[in-house]
Amino acid sequence: MSQRATDALFQSLFLLTDIRVMLRETAPLHVLNAEEKAKAEKIISKVKRQVEILEEELI
Repeated sequence: MSQRATDALFQSLFLLTDIRVMLRETAPLHVLNAEEKAKAEKIISKVKRQVEILEEELI
């Protein structure tokens, strides 16, 4: 596995942890306000980019 793929993997895990924290803070119903939704959207976009990098490097 290349260093780029390794970095993308760890970055995506860190980003997913950010979403996990957000969901823990909004438990049990996980209702997000507008600010949280915008933040989640940005994080998900970044995760998608990291997955694209993983696809480029590994497939």
